[in-house]
Amino acid sequence: MFDAPSVQKLSATGGAPSADGPASVRTGRGQVRAGAAGGLFGRDAGGPGLFGRDPGGPGLFGRDAELAAIGRLTAAAAAGCGGALVLSAAPGEGRTALLRATAAAAQGWTVLTASGCTEERAVPYAGLQRLLTAVRGGLAELEPAQRAALSGGMAGAGSDRLALGLATLNLLASAARVRPVLCLLDDAHLLDPPSWQAITFAVRRAGGERLAVIATVPVGVETAGLPVRRLRLLDPAAARQLLARRAPELAEEVAAAVTELAGGNPAALIDLADALTPEQRRGYAPPPETLPPGSMLRRRYRAELDALPAVTRDLLLLAAAPPQAPPADILAAALHTATREAPAGHTLDRDDKASGSRTLDRDKAGDSRAFGRDDKAGDGHTLDRDDKAGEELGCLDAAGDGLGGFEPAERAGLVTLTGDGVRFASPLLRACVYAEAPASRRRAAHAALAQAAAERGAHLPELLHRASATTGPHSALARQLTRIAGTAEPAVAAEAHRYAAALCAEPSEQGRALLGAARSAWLAGRPHDAGLLIRRIPAAAGAARVRARGLTAEMLLPEGRPGARELLLDVAADLVDSDTAAALDALALAGEAAAAPGEQGRYAGLARRVVARRRGDEPPAMTLAFHHVAGLAGLADGDEPGAFARFRRALDVADRVTEPVPLIRAATAGILVGDARRAAALAGRAAVLARDSGSAVLVPRALELAAVAGMASGDYNAANTAAMDGAAVARGTGQPVLAGAHFGLLAVLAALVGDRDTTLSRIEAAGGGPARAHSGWALALLDLVDGRFDAATERLISVVTAPPGYGSALLQVAVVPHLLEAAAQSDTRVPDASLGLEAVATGFDRWTGRTGQPTWLALRDRCRALRATDAEAAEIHFGESLGHAGEAGFPRAHTELLYGRLLRRRRRHVEARTHLRRAAETFRLLDAEPWAEQSVRELRAAGERIEQQVTVPTGPPLTAQQERIATLVAGGATNREVAQELHLSPRTVDHHLRNVFARLGVRSRTEMARLLNSR
Repeated sequence: MFDAPSVQKLSATGGAPSADGPASVRTGRGQVRAGAAGGLFGRDAGGPGLFGRDPGGPGLFGRDAELAAIGRLTAAAAAGCGGALVLSAAPGEGRTALLRATAAAAQGWTVLTASGCTEERAVPYAGLQRLLTAVRGGLAELEPAQRAALSGGMAGAGSDRLALGLATLNLLASAARVRPVLCLLDDAHLLDPPSWQAITFAVRRAGGERLAVIATVPVGVETAGLPVRRLRLLDPAAARQLLARRAPELAEEVAAAVTELAGGNPAALIDLADALTPEQRRGYAPPPETLPPGSMLRRRYRAELDALPAVTRDLLLLAAAPPQAPPADILAAALHTATREAPAGHTLDRDDKASGSRTLDRDKAGDSRAFGRDDKAGDGHTLDRDDKAGEELGCLDAAGDGLGGFEPAERAGLVTLTGDGVRFASPLLRACVYAEAPASRRRAAHAALAQAAAERGAHLPELLHRASATTGPHSALARQLTRIAGTAEPAVAAEAHRYAAALCAEPSEQGRALLGAARSAWLAGRPHDAGLLIRRIPAAAGAARVRARGLTAEMLLPEGRPGARELLLDVAADLVDSDTAAALDALALAGEAAAAPGEQGRYAGLARRVVARRRGDEPPAMTLAFHHVAGLAGLADGDEPGAFARFRRALDVADRVTEPVPLIRAATAGILVGDARRAAALAGRAAVLARDSGSAVLVPRALELAAVAGMASGDYNAANTAAMDGAAVARGTGQPVLAGAHFGLLAVLAALVGDRDTTLSRIEAAGGGPARAHSGWALALLDLVDGRFDAATERLISVVTAPPGYGSALLQVAVVPHLLEAAAQSDTRVPDASLGLEAVATGFDRWTGRTGQPTWLALRDRCRALRATDAEAAEIHFGESLGHAGEAGFPRAHTELLYGRLLRRRRRHVEARTHLRRAAETFRLLDAEPWAEQSVRELRAAGERIEQQVTVPTGPPLTAQQERIATLVAGGATNREVAQELHLSPRTVDHHLRNVFARLGVRSRTEMARLLNSR
């Protein structure tokens, strides 16, 4: 329930405010507020509504859409077009908070409030009395019949419903003649029905009045035909904002865990944040896994559970026990317990209830009271299938009715039965169902579920439930869980390792299990879980602590965190003599990061020590890692020929590898030796294997390499697809910095074709950090398009000289052709030596020659042409570049433009037009409009008469970008929705769509949808 702020008092006649100053007039829960007679927020009454210009003003996070809807309603009402809005939300989702914010913002309005309550729902007109008492001074202005009806109703007497409804409308209209009226009804479903009928009667006839009514109800409640807006759960960003305000000092991993548990419920976020201990806030104790016992939401859930039959509560416990069991196991577990001796009528007592942890107590993995046992069962005792679980779980006499025992919970809206299982209304409810049961009953539920899983041969669920039914250390069960984790996909393996850790007695064993859980959680795309698990590894765990430092650095690498490479080198140094494979992994990872000054020598030295330990009989993945690290060491030592030889050996081994990590390394080696097509194939294969194995965190890294390789080979369609998919997966796996790197690549791809609006949009999405180098490259490409060669040169020099953590060696090579092009055309002819361009050009020339790849040789010869000191030499180099470039693609078209420009300036117009015409056609085909326009301008200057723009003929296949746009539009998306989905500008979408129509030979969206659907 809510109360509006204190207000000015209306006179008895409903006229101007009395002169006795601010006051609050209350009768029951009703209240009136009147401010100055101007518009909202001190504006004219016909001006913007509440929150119209500052939707984030009230301090509510993630509610811009709802506040904007309230603003539109109140703006219309202030202008004399009254209306209503019903806010529908589940408990804790913030409907009352929205009413409070609305009341606080309604300066210059008469605010009337009433909150429904169960106690008065059977009292006719109790709600109307609370709402209208503060303005009953206006009764004198009503017709006698209406006045009598309303007075009688408010006094509790029976009244004519039509007269009373009209009286309610006219009384509110009378007050609205002084200033707009805002009625706020919290929990309107608990108002007595006659009051609700009178209010809705008035609202439906308030179209010409300065009256707005906002009511709140739970989800699914009938609203008498009034407009309803369902409140959304907070998105992760808004949830984190709210959490940061409530607990600003939270460790990142804890904030992520609490946000996930709350599931976007604002009340849950607040309750969880307020209940955190100092250790939990810093991340050194596990975060809560359910709501605190005293929270409003948990009390509400508890009351709803108490109202259910005992058999239903028992079934809900079986359904809530993690890991979630299928319906068949729930039924089987219920039947097992029903056949055992149990006290009749035994129900869920609460004298032994848990304080909020699930079975697995993450605070004390390995403690004899693991899994949240708060009773004093003997150490090492396991409730196996022969124990009398039924005595603890209670009587399930109705189990023979199948899943019918869930019906009361279904009717209460707590669960839904589906073919896949029992779905709780929210994860919070499931956690509370489990936490509300005493520990002994939870163990009994797990024992019964373990027996059911065993009977159907589900080994892993059996082990997990057995572990949950166990008190104290159990080494044999821990070993079984560890073995099964070795063959499971990462998400499942993480759970198995985590359960095993809680059963281990020795710190070293517990440390290994927690490290396995952390690595598996990270691979599954849950880096925050991994971080929390790493923090729990005991100090006495020995080697596991060292390897945990390596995992921490591995998780930090994609974020470009300073010190990650140095930490990996420290780990390699610690493990080089005891664990060659782990040291090799650390060095392979360290090689991905840019080296700080002085680190190259250390890297090379450690790499030589590790490579010297190679026996020659290692499996393919490890053999590939040895060659990869040796190649990186060669680069660090300046031995480029030796490095190339090692990388090519790694590529030779790649065909025998079936794991994503070594394939990612092989793809990196492919890019380093300039074999972009091979690198793209290996990276694509790595992405598929990572997806199929559940190693979601590796997918964005593989796709990043696929995008880089696609750009290097000139396959911009493939690069766009890989980067778009990579950005989405990176966001979904908690890797925002890596997502930024993908958006940086997407910005470069947009800039290459001259799409300014999309480039700038993607740069904004990329953010800072390592993506800044990509953003600088993209902006430099826009400068090139616009002829700002000095600015482009300056930006690209910054990219090639960027410090560690911003960009990479691969990026610094890729930008060289654009740097040399910008410098060659710059008006400010600064000597190459002062810019370091001579060294850059020489290094690029040497590297491209060593690759032997046509794509890179074409770029080398183009650069030679641009840097040639005489036109004849430039022509020779341009010709050689086109000889290497193949038949089509953007890089060739760009070379044709530059060559055609040179020929046109040398007055060889016929030859120039041949190259310029091909360039214009290719640029049009690739939607590179600014470059096409440059080509057309050069054609005109070369004497070609162009009556109209060069057009793309009907029939060529769509580009990947056009295919995505066409598919979304065919599915009913608007241009703006497509722009948001693909991170394009609306103008770019419109441009692409026109070209799609032309290529497909259609004239409308409907025709296009019909054509695409018929394929």
